[in-house]
Amino acid sequence: MWLVWLVIAGVLFVGEILTAGFLLLWFAIAAIVAMLVSFLTTNLFIQILVFVIVSVLLLIFTRPLLSKYAKSDNTVTNSSAIIGKTALVTEEISLLNSTGQINVDGEIWSAKTMDPNLTIPKGSKVEIIGIDGVKACVASNYQIPSNNIENK
Repeated sequence: MWLVWLVIAGVLFVGEILTAGFLLLWFAIAAIVAMLVSFLTTNLFIQILVFVIVSVLLLIFTRPLLSKYAKSDNTVTNSSAIIGKTALVTEEISLLNSTGQINVDGEIWSAKTMDPNLTIPKGSKVEIIGIDGVKACVASNYQIPSNNIENK
């Protein structure tokens, strides 16, 4: 009978690998325990009872614990991580001229303002308020209306 329990455990382990849901694993372990019990007794009822009891105990006590550690935390992506940070303007930001770059944490980003009538000069400090495609959307306390800038 031990061979039957070994086959059951093997099938359950393969099923766990294919599904990766931490459900079949506990039944596979219980089948191995039942296999070990089969060496001590030939009574099929006792073997099945051990299988059921061990399965239930493993499901109740260890599955929630393992599932907690197996959960992956949401990793903040590079673009999401810069929202709310302060950056230095390295190239004048003008939505009207479609220009502008900022330096945040040593990285250069294309940047834009949300107001087409405002320009942020080079050297200003800005706050990143969002991401639009590949550009950082910025706001500054010091914004100059574009129509007041003289073209030289």
